[in-house]
Amino acid sequence: MPRRLGPDEKALWGRVIASVEPIHAVKAKAKSESARVQPKPPHAPVKAGALSAKAQPIRPTPLPAQEHKTLDGHWNRRIAKGGIVPDINIDLHDSNLATAHSRLDGALEQAIAQKLKVVLLVTGKPRAHDRASGEGRGAIASVVRDWLAASRHAKSISAVRNAHSRHGGAGALYIVLKS
Repeated sequence: MPRRLGPDEKALWGRVIASVEPIHAVKAKAKSESARVQPKPPHAPVKAGALSAKAQPIRPTPLPAQEHKTLDGHWNRRIAKGGIVPDINIDLHDSNLATAHSRLDGALEQAIAQKLKVVLLVTGKPRAHDRASGEGRGAIASVVRDWLAASRHAKSISAVRNAHSRHGGAGALYIVLKS
């Protein structure tokens, strides 16, 4: 037979029972409280002159260009299989950096004016060179993506991809223009 509680123990146990809620009631109460939670009011707008020189607004940093998000899978498959037929070819072999840059700029201007879609840019394979001086083999190939990103035609370029081996592989690029 179990031991019976004495009067002090009964009083203590009564206080314990009074402080405990049933599990099911807790779940129901939690749901009802979460439904009643009011969203916090938005912060008050900051007045124009309220920011000090040290507390400047945070400006988001621009995201790096991501080639994989500029074209759909159809283009990726066509490029991988070599199914791209360029509308125009630009060959920058045997050009110095200045000549190559002006030829590229002019050809892109012409392609955009004619509403062409795919430009094949043959640069030659990138090799070791002095990037600071721009001398050595492969100088054009190593800076051409920077040129395209900074060019006046950058907004008209949808994507720049490595060419298929039948069009020059690592020594050439497809420049896909926006329609």
